[in-house]
Formats: sequence, structure tokens, C-alpha cells
Amino acid sequence: MCCGGFAPRLYYPARPRSDMLCIIVPPSCRPNPTRFSMTTIRPTVPPSAASAPAQPFRLPDIPEKHPDDLTSYDNLHQYGAAANLIQHLGNPETTIVSGERYIVPGPAYVAGESRYPDLLVAFDVDPAAYQARNGYVISEQGKPPDFVLEVASRHTASDDLGVKKDYYERIGVGELWLFDSEGEFYRFTLRGYRLADGKYDEIPTPEVSPGAFQGYSAALNLNLRAADGYLGWHDPATGEHIPTLSSERARAETAEARAEEERAARVREAARAETAEARAQELEAELSRLREGE
Repeated sequence: MCCGGFAPRLYYPARPRSDMLCIIVPPSCRPNPTRFSMTTIRPTVPPSAASAPAQPFRLPDIPEKHPDDLTSYDNLHQYGAAANLIQHLGNPETTIVSGERYIVPGPAYVAGESRYPDLLVAFDVDPAAYQARNGYVISEQGKPPDFVLEVASRHTASDDLGVKKDYYERIGVGELWLFDSEGEFYRFTLRGYRLADGKYDEIPTPEVSPGAFQGYSAALNLNLRAADGYLGWHDPATGEHIPTLSSERARAETAEARAEEERAARVREAARAETAEARAQELEAELSRLREGE
């Protein structure tokens, strides 16, 4: 108590009501701007689309073939020519044996000028990149293909002999081979070209027997032989066809039969030895009885 018995009154500032409107006055409008400051926070700008990772480069599929153009399937796949070559060359980690996918110089290719072969062979390359790109990109593989093959058909023969040959020569494909099972569309059965100084030189393909034509591929170190409507791969050292799926199956069956015969012979020999041992024991017993009877 003080001041004549009166108790002092204590005053507290009123708490702001939730329904009151608060207005923030900019510094320029405040009476004493030196007592106030304001910090501006700039919004974060999201990364632009240009900085996002580019989509993987992938070549388009080849156009759908005309039913009359399935001669490549007949000659390369149905009868196992491509499979035989894959088996013979080996090294699938660094060797491509494929076909019917585009060959282009690099990602900035001209779609209308690009071509695809029926069969392609390339050594010391990256098959995984070939699969990922859906085709052969020379700038990525570091070299053009070593070998391409075209199989004649009614709708592709003129293209094979003209623009395709020029295209493969221009991009540096090492060897180009052309096969026509009947000689109907190319007017020949087998022909080869080898790149020399940027130009294709024709490879000799003489007739080695009636109706059979053969030429040597330095890229594959094999003779290509066209005979009886089929294309074969022959070892130049022996003249024999490289192992085929059917010949390998026959070889395996022959080896199994030989092994079975050897097992049977061992069983027969063991049975004869056992019989001879039993007979010897019988004779020994008979002699013992005779000695005891004397």
C-alpha cells in the first residue's frame, strides 16, 4: 500500500486478437527507416529442361518387309547359315553377327540415306551398345563393320546393287557380298567387293564346280560358296564346310554311340574275366579232390 492507502495499478499491454488485421508497412513508408531492415529471399529456380539427362539415342526399327522379300530369312536363318557363322566365329563378347538393323555414321545421321544389311559381322566391337542403339553406330563402335551381306529379292535387288553398295562404300564397310540363290534378280549368284583406298574392288568368285561359285572373304577368313541354291561357309585350309548345327548334333550322337559301345565292350570283357576266374576256381577244386583221392 502506498500513496495514501491506495494500491498501485499495474497495466499490461493487451494481447492481439486473432481477428485483427495485421499490415506490414514497407520500410520506405515507415517513419524511421534507419530502425528497420528487410531481407529479400529470392525463390529457387528449378533446373531447366536443357540440364536434364538426354534420352538414350536409339535407332528406329527397319520397315516391315514385303512377303516376297523374306529370302534372307530362308537363306540365313531357316537353314542355319547365320547360326553356323556365329558358332564358328565365337567371341560373342566382342563380335557382332546380326542383321536387319541400320548402320549409321553417328547420332546425327540422315534417316532417308541410311541402309541396313541382311547380315553384318564386326569384330572387336561392343555388342551391348549395338543392342542398346538398335543398330550399328560407327562413331560409337570406333570402326565400320568388317562384313555385310545382301540376299537378293524382287523388291530390293536394284537397291542392293546401287544405293546400298554406294552407301556401304562411303561409310567404309570392309567387305560387301551379294548372294542370289537362283541368279534371278542380280543376274549372278555370288559376288563380293573389298574396300581399297576408299573404293570397292571386286573379289573373284570363280565357278569351282558345275553351278557352284566361290569367293574368299579376308574379313572372315572363309570361302563363301553358292551351290544348289544355298550359301555356305567353307574353311579355306580344308575345303570343308564349317561345323553346322546338324553336323555337330550328328558328331555328338556318333561320339555318344562310340562311348556306349566302349562301355558295353568293357562290360563284356569284365563278364569274360569273371567267367574265366570262376572256371579256374572250379578246375582248382577238381584237382584238389583228385589229389585227395590218391
